[in-house]
This record gives sequence, structure tokens and C-alpha cells, in this order.
Amino acid sequence: MNKAFPIYDIYSLADHQHNDLLISRFAPYLVKHQNLTLPHKHTFYHVVLFTKGGGKHSIDFKYFEIKPYQIYFMAPGQVHRWDFEGEVDGYIINFSPELFQSFLLRPDYLEGFTFFSGNVDDEVINLSNTTGKELAALFEKLLAEADRTNRPDLDMVRALMLQLFITVAREGLKEEHTGAPNYNYTLLQGFRKLVDKNFTTLRLPKDYAALLYITPNHLNALCNDMIGISAGELIRNRVILEAKRLLVNHSMNINEIAGKLNFADNSYFSKFFKKYTGFNPEDFRKNPVAQ
Repeated sequence: MNKAFPIYDIYSLADHQHNDLLISRFAPYLVKHQNLTLPHKHTFYHVVLFTKGGGKHSIDFKYFEIKPYQIYFMAPGQVHRWDFEGEVDGYIINFSPELFQSFLLRPDYLEGFTFFSGNVDDEVINLSNTTGKELAALFEKLLAEADRTNRPDLDMVRALMLQLFITVAREGLKEEHTGAPNYNYTLLQGFRKLVDKNFTTLRLPKDYAALLYITPNHLNALCNDMIGISAGELIRNRVILEAKRLLVNHSMNINEIAGKLNFADNSYFSKFFKKYTGFNPEDFRKNPVAQ
């Protein structure tokens, strides 16, 4: 079995709209892109507000029940799939990382919101009816701006999107950060960024603590306090996540995946993967499941 794993960029889905942006009602988008119900990756940010429907969707192999006025956020590189039941509708925004990089002279503005951190547990939020209706009204304004005869005013779109993000953050369900992030949050995000960049070569907390100019004990205390796991577990979880992402790509064999993740050999990789997931890599590849 050697299926190509789809990776979609914003330009292939943007259609007639601006190449950095797609805004749509969800039902017609789903009709047009039915293949997106299969596991796939995005190279862009992806936001969906459900207003109707059921079933489930997964982000990085964690499954969520779909509910009206549920909103989810995805960062580039995450693996995603839908499994809907009945009629589904809502709104969708796809936008490139470049869309906000020069806005308000804050290229890292989106990083102040935990739902754009790439941490799955922060990315799916069930809203109150009041907030859900408020967001639906904001999406309608975004649709109207995107449907302008001339090119949409991207500054207006960005302003409406930021209003949407801040409204979600104010819901308070995940203790989002809407202003300048505090020191501990910034430090944790810095650690996660370093792990994302170096997890194939740096596997020990002391290596990252040195890069952050703090002690390993400080790093462990930070992680345990803010996310309930040790620094070592965060690093290990990132390795496992990447292994899962690669395993659903049938164009790579297990030996190639082990090499890409910097394991000494296939046997060591397989033992590592089974120890922390309960599955052999081959079994997971045949039937990826949430764990």
C-alpha cells in the first residue's frame, strides 16, 4: 500500500479569493472539497465554527465530538480529518502565515493566543450560545468583505479576524492570552518552538534548558505547573506525534521514518513507539486511532 498523503497549501484551495486567504460558509466548502474528509495536512492556519451538525473530527489523532457553536483552530503542519453525521454547516477561514506577519508591527501576534500554539487540547473550544451567535455575526461580516466586487480590504479582514480571535479568548474557557503574554507563558512557548525545531536531534530537557538560559529543574517545574507534564514528556510526545504524522504517509517505509526521526535503527524506533503508544508502527499505520 503506497498512498500519497495529501498536503494542501492555501493557494490550491483559495479559489478566486486572495491567495493568502479563503473565507466561506462551511457547507458549500465541504461539497467542493469532499476529499478533505480523509487524513491530510495544511500548510496554513485553519479555523472552523460549526453552527449545525454532528459526528467527529480529529486533530493530530485526537478526536472531538462536533457540536453547534464549537470552534477549532489549527496551526500549519497538523494532521486533520472529518467524519460527519447528517447535515453540517458553519464557517471556515483558511489563511497563510504571511497574512498577519506585517500587521500592527507584531509578526508574532497570533502566538499570544494559546489556541494557535499547536497544542491540540487548547484548539477546540465549545462556546456559549451568546458567544457563538456573536462569532457567527463576525463571520457574516467577513463573508461580506470577502465577497466585495473588488479585492477585499485585507486590513479590514485582519481587523475582523482579530476581533473574532479576541472574542474567543474572552470566553475564558481555556484562559487564553489576549494581551502581552506573561513570562511563564512566553517561556513555555519558547520551549515548544525549540522542541519543534530540534526534536530529532535534542531529546534531553537539559539541552533545551541551556538554550533558554534556565536550569533543567526550572524547565521541569514550568512544564509541570503550566501543562501538567514534565519537560521530558513534552519532548517525547513531540517525537511520537511526528512519528504518527509520518506513519499515515504511506509513501515512506518504517526504515525511512526511523531515519528521519534520527533513531539508530528500525528496531529501536519500533520499541520506542510501542512503549509509549501501545502499538507497533505497522499496526498504527494500518489503523490510526486516537490515544
